[in-house]
Amino acid sequence: MTKHELFERLSAILQETFDIEPARIVPEARLHDDLDIDSIDAIDLLVRLKPVTGQRVPPEVFRSVRTIQDVVDALYGLLGSDSAAA
Repeated sequence: MTKHELFERLSAILQETFDIEPARIVPEARLHDDLDIDSIDAIDLLVRLKPVTGQRVPPEVFRSVRTIQDVVDALYGLLGSDSAAA
């Protein structure tokens, strides 16, 4: 899956789950400051990302993410490390 595809999937999840307007979902948008995603919402997001990655997303992957692009990069790295391990 490409980073663009991950961004599109993440965008759809944010729109459907948190009712965020598509125009606000840009790579540099900060989850907490710009999109009002709090720690409880982040857990819900992790759960909803499981079908995208095909695996449970470890919470430690999300500790350092601040922006939409950070999430995309973290997921891309997770998918890359998973396919490298296979």
